[in-house]
Amino acid sequence: MDISRRQLNKLLAATGLTAFLPLSAFAETAAPTKGGTLNFIVEPEPPTILTLAHTAGGTQKVSPKITEGLLTYDFDLTPKPQLATEWSISDDGLNYTFKLRPNVKWHDGKPFSSDDVAYSIELLKQVHPRGRGTFANVTKVETPDPLTAVIRLSKPAPYLLSALYGAESPIVPKHVYDGVKIADVPTNPNGSAPIGTGPFVFKEWVRGSHIILERNPDYWDAGKPYLDQVIVRFVPDGAARAAGFETGEFDIGGDNPIPLSDLERVKALPNIAVDSRGYETKGDQTQLIFNLDNEYLKNVSVRRAIAHAIDLDVILNTVWYGYGHVSPTPISTFLPRYLDTSIKPYAFDLKAAEQLLDEAGYKRGADGVRFNLRLTHNSYNEGFKRVAEYLKQNLTRIGINATIDSYDFSTYIKKVYTDRAFDVTAEYLGNQFDPTLGVQRIYWSKNFKLGLPFSNASHYNNPEVDKLLEAASVEIDDAKRKQQFFAFQKIVADEVPVVNLISLENVTVFNKRVKNHTIGAEGVQSNFADVYIKDGEG
Repeated sequence: MDISRRQLNKLLAATGLTAFLPLSAFAETAAPTKGGTLNFIVEPEPPTILTLAHTAGGTQKVSPKITEGLLTYDFDLTPKPQLATEWSISDDGLNYTFKLRPNVKWHDGKPFSSDDVAYSIELLKQVHPRGRGTFANVTKVETPDPLTAVIRLSKPAPYLLSALYGAESPIVPKHVYDGVKIADVPTNPNGSAPIGTGPFVFKEWVRGSHIILERNPDYWDAGKPYLDQVIVRFVPDGAARAAGFETGEFDIGGDNPIPLSDLERVKALPNIAVDSRGYETKGDQTQLIFNLDNEYLKNVSVRRAIAHAIDLDVILNTVWYGYGHVSPTPISTFLPRYLDTSIKPYAFDLKAAEQLLDEAGYKRGADGVRFNLRLTHNSYNEGFKRVAEYLKQNLTRIGINATIDSYDFSTYIKKVYTDRAFDVTAEYLGNQFDPTLGVQRIYWSKNFKLGLPFSNASHYNNPEVDKLLEAASVEIDDAKRKQQFFAFQKIVADEVPVVNLISLENVTVFNKRVKNHTIGAEGVQSNFADVYIKDGEG
């Protein structure tokens, strides 16, 4: 019996399960073909193409082709060598020793060494949205010789070995950044024209159009990459992206690169296939984030009222076309290890919402309006705009007048995370592979920092939540760690600084002539060193 991944997810959800089997074959074993150009769709256009200080989806797809990490990962998150060839962890979990790959050069010809690793980790600790948590316990990185780096910790970090891939923790050239002020790192020119060790060298970025990456002839993995060129294409219109896959203009795109409404039709085409693998490090979650500095939204009764005005089944089936699961906690249903399944969403109940608002003292005025709110949405995916439109409609039904502000991606980041010029935003949360890395940043009071994207945008501050998150981040006993994350989920479900919506299902869409695009957990966030094109199959 043939069954789509969407159908399989629904069957599993009905039985209380969340895991699914991949529907595609594993990596190609035939001899790779050298040469050719890969047209890679990335949307929206990223504000930077280096993940040192940014975790935008587009940035995470482009950056690893140029700038690599210490490790890469198999589908079960088993670490594999990249810039590090060997590693060991002390019994107390406080010392990580990495042996580095010899004879690696930066794209400008300078030698790669342990000094670059030490410098990069220090930068990530200070400027990366998740790195502030990932490397919080790092006291120093010792460099006893050019090919050895030893990370010393003050407390254990049970997630650290899983956080060292290029899209998450890039290793950057010290000689490019040395002497730059920390505040200037995010805007350093290397973010727009990176120098890396990866299989592809940055050639050009034409804003609004494309990025060109060319084959690195001095790449450390002899014979790779197989491709001559990767052209990263930016096509804002979803229908145009779907048409481009149909005609063969575009070769590959990840994170549901075409409208979900077109996916079933496009993937039925003879030259197109989809792959559900390569998202093992993500756990995509959608949320409505409240700005708790707003005079109305600081009242928990108002937040609960808005939660009661949302029908999550409608959002799942109408906005996301059934591709996902209702997910009432910030820990994605696709990452069940620490998920508290006892937590249920607020029931869709407009009468209860109205009663809560009345009791909070916000009764309807003569015009039927209680107060006004500004809605916005992440422009990374068109679905977030549909969420905002749905919310606006239902807020009107309970007496809240809402206006929607839509921005391009860069402006959105500034409005929400720097200017705080919003009241409610429809946002994306990548759980990554561990709640300390993916979830903590949204709720941890210490992660409220103006200008830091994808951080604590609500300005939520609960000392008990901070205590639980900080304890879980260093707990080696997994059973205790699970209890800590369960307690955290119960508190935030009650206080509702964020309404958690849907865990999204993702696929990579590709032309069948593209081989070895997904050979590990990073999927299209990998370096593409193994990708090749076999003409005549697409």
